[in-house]
Amino acid sequence: MATALSKTFAYHVKLREGADGTAYARAARAVDKGLTTQPAGPSGGAETVIDSAAVLTLLLALVASLGVFNTAVLNTHDRRRDPGMLKSIGMTPRQVTVMTVTSMAVLGVIGSVLGVPLGIAAYEVVVPRMAAGIDITLPSYMTDVWHVPKPAEPAPAGLVIAVVGALVPARRAARLTVAEVLHNE
Repeated sequence: MATALSKTFAYHVKLREGADGTAYARAARAVDKGLTTQPAGPSGGAETVIDSAAVLTLLLALVASLGVFNTAVLNTHDRRRDPGMLKSIGMTPRQVTVMTVTSMAVLGVIGSVLGVPLGIAAYEVVVPRMAAGIDITLPSYMTDVWHVPKPAEPAPAGLVIAVVGALVPARRAARLTVAEVLHNE
């Protein structure tokens, strides 16, 4: 937490399983009367960082959703002729919708399969460098966040975002008549 030129401002102590945190805090205060102890987990500053990261994650998900929606709209608009031709040979509007949503869902799965590991790798590089940049050492409860089930949690988000973003343009493409599609050619 500190360098030779700076003053130590906090110690993070992890107690053994079953140890009494209150007794440890009392003993630490008895040794140093100016010591402030907080035996109950993350500090207010750490909670602020965690809450800020959660808000930024939600904003990134919103931006990603809008990006997928924009891609789906442009993709559907560029390929207007395809659903029109498929409808002319008997494809139903429901089948056109399913086809368009499925094509975007495949992209969502690919994005998740690539994005989750790349996101974890970026986290492992960026967070320690940010902490080193302001000359602090982050405690393990703030850095050891990727345990075995955790990386699987955001994985379905790519699929969900892709499917939800593709629904509106897919339904719009399904409503087009063959005459409308051919008229725009």
